[in-house]
Formats: sequence, structure tokens, C-alpha cells
Amino acid sequence: MENSRRDFVKKAFAGAAVVSAGGILPGFSAKSYANILGANERINVASMGVVSRGHAVGTNFASQENCEVIYSCDVDRRAAEKFVNSVADIQGRKPKIEKDIRKVLEDKEVDALIVTSPDHWHAPAAIMACKAGKHVYLEKPCSHNPREGELLMEAQKKYNKVIQVGNQRRSWPNVMKAIEELHSGVIGRPYMAKTWYANNRGPIGVGKKVAVPDWLDFELWQGPAPREDYRDNIVHYNWHWFWHWGTGEALNNGTHMVDLARWGLQVDYPSRVNSSGGRYRYDDDWETPDTQIINIEFENKSCITWEGRSCNGKHVEGGSVGVLFYAEDGTMLIEGGNSYKIFNLKNEVIKEAKNDQVIDPQNLSNPAQALDALHIQNFFDGIKKGTEVRSEIVGAHQSTLLVQLGNIAQRTGRTLDIDSSTGRIKNDKQAMELWSREYEPGWEVTV
Repeated sequence: MENSRRDFVKKAFAGAAVVSAGGILPGFSAKSYANILGANERINVASMGVVSRGHAVGTNFASQENCEVIYSCDVDRRAAEKFVNSVADIQGRKPKIEKDIRKVLEDKEVDALIVTSPDHWHAPAAIMACKAGKHVYLEKPCSHNPREGELLMEAQKKYNKVIQVGNQRRSWPNVMKAIEELHSGVIGRPYMAKTWYANNRGPIGVGKKVAVPDWLDFELWQGPAPREDYRDNIVHYNWHWFWHWGTGEALNNGTHMVDLARWGLQVDYPSRVNSSGGRYRYDDDWETPDTQIINIEFENKSCITWEGRSCNGKHVEGGSVGVLFYAEDGTMLIEGGNSYKIFNLKNEVIKEAKNDQVIDPQNLSNPAQALDALHIQNFFDGIKKGTEVRSEIVGAHQSTLLVQLGNIAQRTGRTLDIDSSTGRIKNDKQAMELWSREYEPGWEVTV
């Protein structure tokens, strides 16, 4: 913590005897004293991107006793103000509003940055934060393209900052127990993992070029992305379906379950990836697939499949999301919540760990607040105690890359051969053109 904060805390403790002997000093409530006396234990965070999911993650941080949210950073003035009021209701103090993340990162009082902005901002903001000496809680996907994932790993190593990626299920107790059992051989060697996501999303129409709303700084919203005209069907959510800013359903939701699949199979980089699908349901501006199957093969005779259906929400195995591990002696199902089932080869349930938390995978902003707090506390332990965080950047990049390669295979229309030691595409110049992206001049991402 900074010297000014340490001095403040020392003075607070020096006056603690006054509190115990004569009660609360004038102008201070009991909560104020509790906050002062705990100031040296709290981590000051700035929250970047506070609409919907960002609002939920930021207020979850504010709800942690060992944290204080001191910045609301968003290019949408309305969202920034709403977040300020929500945080004030939780922690008793209003965070500052600053729409420009560069100015936020100049503040030495900020210990960590939460990045819940659109995908094209994820890696650039995280790398900027590491350069500024801040730790990072980075919502998935960790990067917009594979090269940014490589740069994130370089930045973490160079600046030695904690990066926790928002693969929150890695901190859910029953999910952790399920993977532990899988690795112990409860159903023999797992060799295939099937993952899926299903929803009923409507059309986004054909966007019209209109004036930028007065509540939005579209220049800062675009940030590192090359400039395009504002259209009325981009902000706030539909950017997911444009390659220029988003990464499609594969990274929007597929990343979560593919990460569990890779964890369970104990694999790193693949050897071959292909994809089929497209924008099948509606005729509109949506560019990424709404229907997609990605197949990912590994050299140890195992594979992962991901099935994405954005416009048909029919459940698989009773859930809109999930992962099935097929193994020599049985099958394991990790459902959308904090639960799992183990089956023998006769399809009989031989063990079931039930979820004891209310979880709604279709809740886009906050499906599992209490469980996600465990992931946040693991992040704090990484900062304060040096504990290894459960979704560190190398593993998070490897998981993200699996579905990024699926999207590259989809866009090129062919199977990709992969160097299983690096994850890089072999002998395909056209596919490697999608490995990185162009940036707006002056916004290039460097470590």
C-alpha cells in the first residue's frame, strides 16, 4: 500500500485508545471507524465497464469486507452513475467517476483493476494495468485474438502482477471436487469432453448510422479498435456478434465450459481444430455463428467438442450449459451450477453432489454471486499472500485459445493443424492473418 495510506492507518490506530476509552469521536460513526481501522487490509480496486455483468462483478467486489471500490470507469455516463450509487449503498462511500481508463491507472491509490468492458478492450486494458503496477481481475475471454493472449502472458511475467481471469467455476467447491475425482481416476482415463451452451436470442436487425448518444463517449468505447461509424444496434450487448469488437458465443459463453473440459482432460495446446456452423436463424447484421460445433483434438488421444446454439435453447442433459466427460469406466456430468453426477457404463448414477446455491445460467449479469465471491477472494489471496490464483493467465490463455482457434477454423472454412507445443497454427498463412488484429493508430498494444 502507499505510504500516505499507511500513515493514515497508523494515525487511526494511535487514536484507537480514545475510541475504547471515550467512545466515538465527533463526526465519525462506528462504521467509519471500522473502515479506517481496516484500511490497511483492504484492496482498492477500480471497475472498468459497469454495465450489466460489469455492474454485478463490481458490486460483488464492493461487498467483500477486504475491498473498496474507488473508481467507476465507464464511457456510458448513465451506467457510471448507477454503479456509483449501488456501490455507495454497499460500502457507504461513493467511488469516483472517470471515463478514461488511462487516467484511472495513473492513480497510485488503485491496487487492482477489474476489466469487464467489451472483449476488444480486455487484453489492452489488462496490459496497461500491469504496466501501471496494478493487479488485474479480467473477465473472460482474456483476449480478443490469440496474439493478445500471448502478450498478456508476457506482461504478467515482465511486471509480476497477479492476473485472475473470470473462469469462476474453478473456485466453485463441488466443481473443484468433481475435477479432483476425475483426476483421481474415479471413472478411469477420460478421453472426450462434450460441452454446450443453448439460448433463445432474438434478431439484432440492420443497424442505422445515427448520432452518438450524448451519454456515450464512443471514441473511448472503441479505444484500441479501428474506427467505425456509430450504429444503433451495437451498444451495449450486440457488439458480441461483430468480429470487429466481439468474439461470438464461442468465447462469450463457450469459454467457461471448454475451460473445465481442458482442466478435466489435463491437456494444454491442441493438435487439430475444425468448426462448422454459421448465422442460420435470422438475416441481420449478426456476423459470428449463432449455431456452431467446434471439434478440438489433442495428441494424447483425447478431444473436446463445443456445441453452441444461440437461437434454440433446447437443453442438453437437463441444462442450458454443461460438460460431459466420457471415460474408460463411466461418465461425469458437471452441470451449470455447483453440482455433478457420476455414471457407470450402464448409465447408472453412482454418485451425485447437489448444488446448494441458486444459480441461473441464463442470468447474463450475475448468475452466482456467492460462489463467484470465492474466486474474488482467491484473487485477493494471490495479491496479499502470493497464493496461486485458480485461473492464472497461462491456463486461461490456453483455454481461450481453443475456442479462438475454432473461430479461425470457422472463418477460413478448413481444419487447422496446430503446433501442440505452442498452440500456433502450422502452414496456413491465411489463418495466421486472424491470429492478431489491426489497432487504431496510437492505441497499439505493447508490453
